[in-house]
Amino acid sequence: MLLKEFEAGAGMLAPEQIQTLRALASELNPVQAAWISGYLAAVANQGAALGSAAAAPATGAQSAVPLTVLYGSQTGNSRSVATALADKARAQGAEVTLISMADYKPRQLKSERQLLVVVSTHGEGDPPDDAIAFHKFLFSNRAPKLPELNYSVLALGDASYDHFCQTGKEFDLRLAELGANRLAERVDCDVDFEDAAEQWQSEVISKLETSVDSAAPTASVVPINGPASYSRSNPYSASLLASQKITGRGSIKDTRHVEISLEGSGLTYQPGDSLGIWMNNDADLVTRILKATGLSGEERVSLKGEETALRQALTDTYELTLLHPALVQGWAELSGDPELQRLVADSETLKAMIPQNQLVDLVTRYPATPSAEQLVGLLRKLTPRLYSIASSQSEVEEEVHLTVALVADERDGEERLGTVSGALARRLAAGDEVKVYVEPNANFRLPEQDSTPVIMIGPGTGIAPFRAFMQERDARGAEGDNWLFFGNPTFTEDFLYQVEWQGYVKSGLLTRIDLAFSRDQSHKIYVQDRIREQGAELFAWLERGAHLYLCGDAERMAKDVEAALVAVIAEHGGHSEEAAQSYLTQLREAKRYQKDVY
Repeated sequence: MLLKEFEAGAGMLAPEQIQTLRALASELNPVQAAWISGYLAAVANQGAALGSAAAAPATGAQSAVPLTVLYGSQTGNSRSVATALADKARAQGAEVTLISMADYKPRQLKSERQLLVVVSTHGEGDPPDDAIAFHKFLFSNRAPKLPELNYSVLALGDASYDHFCQTGKEFDLRLAELGANRLAERVDCDVDFEDAAEQWQSEVISKLETSVDSAAPTASVVPINGPASYSRSNPYSASLLASQKITGRGSIKDTRHVEISLEGSGLTYQPGDSLGIWMNNDADLVTRILKATGLSGEERVSLKGEETALRQALTDTYELTLLHPALVQGWAELSGDPELQRLVADSETLKAMIPQNQLVDLVTRYPATPSAEQLVGLLRKLTPRLYSIASSQSEVEEEVHLTVALVADERDGEERLGTVSGALARRLAAGDEVKVYVEPNANFRLPEQDSTPVIMIGPGTGIAPFRAFMQERDARGAEGDNWLFFGNPTFTEDFLYQVEWQGYVKSGLLTRIDLAFSRDQSHKIYVQDRIREQGAELFAWLERGAHLYLCGDAERMAKDVEAALVAVIAEHGGHSEEAAQSYLTQLREAKRYQKDVY
């Protein structure tokens, strides 16, 4: 209510300024919000001290040409790139509006003159959740002609998918169809996007019309020190407190409850955020790869103009556990192996092979003797792994908790482990260093009103953010009903955080819990089956304003759950399938249906 009162009295601000403030506020953690508050107060005091001089902006500032930086982000990468871009553009004198596509009013598009778009692609060519509505508008008949618009697009994606950077490509082509003019050609980035993104930023900024008056003063960017300085590019060196297995001995899964200390860092997070973890490769894995390729590890390779030993580069710079199509195709050429060449010629076989193997499998089964530069030339850079945060700081204070499934398989008599999950489960001990940063997720937030009902669907490690949700609602004394759908293979071995959930049921905080243990009976039961069984009640909750959340596997689970939700809405709402789809879309646009899928 207080925010609405402030906004009602904000007549001195333009509507787009209010919109920008809303967008910024939705992504700030409490410490950042406090810093912004203090900074604005200092600016106001400085203006008062300057008197009438402050009331008359410099001519150059008045003539600045506005720039909008628009981003669509699923995991936070596009948001981070867009934020860095906005800072650099401001430093060059541009008047910048940085805004998420979820908060952008499409009708403003026709008045834009300079637009830079940073957008990721989700799954098999889909827009990220916060870009869906804007994407739909842009491809509708309501989209305006844009002959006065200068724009450029940075597309983020994963070359392992068939529809690589599809959303960025679609935005780029559609803006051109509407008559807009490219400031610079679109750049398509793979998962190791930093270098390509920096080059694109430099190019587009050099082509921006930052001000009409060439003598206009250059705007300064005030650095934000402390908590906000820790990021993907500057992680915090935290201490591992615990990595405890929470699945039973007989479980087919090794799932860990991980606790990390943030003491002294100033880092803060909100329920729904993710934690990024950087981890070097296992030294033994590096040794096996060097042995298989006939390299000593002492060879020198170039990294950003500087030379380093190959062993060091493979340990802390290059991705070794995740294959991608270009790597397999390049290795097939180096090895000349007929079997591997037949495999890469069949796209479906290649697609199936990639997630089941690592680099060490490739170089061992299909021998070749590459030079050090040839080897690293095929590899992508290491990237951090993101994990949904499983705790609320209202309860754990200067700690952060995660729920991590060990990625493990056995091939050729050897165990293959994921880079980060393997380290947390096998290599690291309490007290060891873990490099981390907080990745805010404004698209996965508890309702503003504590009285709002919440439905949480999170099988497997998808349970993580809902543990955080419950801790937060408990700390806030939230009166809204809470309903959890959880599934895993067996009740006795795989009921993650069982005691905690039972405690919430006993206290009344958790209103309902529906469980689906797939292997506890002759026929398999999954969360989507429980959703259908409880369809009437679930639809009734939605009709009285419940917020719906889904977390977990994007490849199969999320699609099956969404199909079940559409079926429930159609049956119990008396809708056609198309109308039920529209109902779910409206929930998403109203931020009442939010997903954190991976």
